[in-house]
Amino acid sequence: MILSNIKKKSALPMLFTLFCILALTIQSCKKKIRSDMGDELYKKTQNKVFKDATPEGLAEVFKQVLVANKGKLANPNLITSFYVQNDYDPVFVMDHIFNGDVDIISNYFEKAGQHGLDPKMFKADQIKQLVAKFKDKRGIKNLDEAYHDIAELEILMANSLINYSSALEYGMVSPRKIYSRYFTATKRPDSTSMLKTLRAQNLKAYLDSIQPKDPQYLMLQKALMGGGTAKGMTKEETTRYLVVNMERLRWKNKPKEPKYVIVNIPDYRLDVMENGHSILNMKVVVGEGRNMDNANTLIEYDESDKKDRPFSRETPQLNSMIHSVQVNPEWNIPKSIASKEIMVEAAQDPYYLSNKGIDVYENGKIVEDPETIDWGSVSKDQFEFKQRPGNDNSLGKIKFLFNNNSSVYLHDTPAKSGFSQTMRALSHGCVRLGDPQALAKVIFGDGPTYDKIVKAMSEDNPEPTTIAVPKKMPVYITYVTCWADSNGTLQYRPDVYGLDIVLYGHLQKFLANKDQIAAL
Repeated sequence: MILSNIKKKSALPMLFTLFCILALTIQSCKKKIRSDMGDELYKKTQNKVFKDATPEGLAEVFKQVLVANKGKLANPNLITSFYVQNDYDPVFVMDHIFNGDVDIISNYFEKAGQHGLDPKMFKADQIKQLVAKFKDKRGIKNLDEAYHDIAELEILMANSLINYSSALEYGMVSPRKIYSRYFTATKRPDSTSMLKTLRAQNLKAYLDSIQPKDPQYLMLQKALMGGGTAKGMTKEETTRYLVVNMERLRWKNKPKEPKYVIVNIPDYRLDVMENGHSILNMKVVVGEGRNMDNANTLIEYDESDKKDRPFSRETPQLNSMIHSVQVNPEWNIPKSIASKEIMVEAAQDPYYLSNKGIDVYENGKIVEDPETIDWGSVSKDQFEFKQRPGNDNSLGKIKFLFNNNSSVYLHDTPAKSGFSQTMRALSHGCVRLGDPQALAKVIFGDGPTYDKIVKAMSEDNPEPTTIAVPKKMPVYITYVTCWADSNGTLQYRPDVYGLDIVLYGHLQKFLANKDQIAAL
């Protein structure tokens, strides 16, 4: 016991020392107050007004200017918190005006049109005007004006830097907020990313680092700056195609896995990508859309088009993991399809159900003689329908399963004629595959499991068989209407779901006009 007490007592000085070291460390991490702020500003500006400037005097005015500007800031609470925690230290004025940094930053803001964005959003002119006052030794007349302009420039710079970096790194619009059927993990700017911007020491290096470098982005950007016109479009429509797809490329929703499956809805195509290259591609059929005749275009946009109004059969945008396949699947027919299609067909042809291999269930029990039912008069919710495996099964011989809340999957189909059509938005929402067996081979590889799948798909009296994939395969269902192909040629696709129009509606207020783009 005595020994234990001695150990405890001897540990106390050590704990106290550690506490002091920790406290000093925390204190040293905090920005030191610039006690010589007035002298430093006087030396840099040669304006005698600054001789009497103090951090305490600035802090009082800074608080007032923050309150006055709150409504103009995109992230007022974060900016306020940043300056409160740093004792209202004017880091941009003290560290970045007189070495030319702010001029460089303003040039980035002025060239935002290269990204299709309106430079006016980033207040480069206002920043330059304020900087000019600091560099003119008679530009600021008294101490109150000095404090006010320091605070004004600090807040303006902080807000513009956050807005600019967020726009380039994450995009201007959150797809989850504008699209009803968007279920792809998409990272948005948060306090960590914004504070990183404000704490950057080398601002030019930081801004260079956030410029999009994706080859696709650079090719669309080049086309935007070149001002060309796509075949069959006006110059204005071409520009709008480019800017909405550049915005999509800025979203942080891109696959990071080395190997994945990706479906592009407007292109009606699936690719399996591995290390940046397509190792398999095929035609697909996707869900019917609201704009299949391309009657609505980006040129005919009006304010009401900002609201996303999906057609009930549109395939959702999502990402998930393919975890298993079902060979010779059964089809549990959704109630909407059963009531609008299956029961209508059965009312016209009593043998339709048996010819299509569709079983009818009532209260969980199979109905023995469904052809005797008057399908034109029964309740739509009274029965359930399930299609047996076979050549007529609407899911074909195999379906690929992945978790999602929209009950969609990739699957085979007996309706092969759809793949020969140019416009292939024809399904109820799932994605029909032009070559499902090839996809199975990529996922399972050569071997006994793949051989088992091939054999089962060829059987005359098949049974449903579910097989787990050896390694879950990421799947992305996307919507891209303009991109550069492997030859660098820009490809454009009709906006079959009208999602370009919705995006443009929300993006329009942030976009550069044609004169701003042409001037760069």
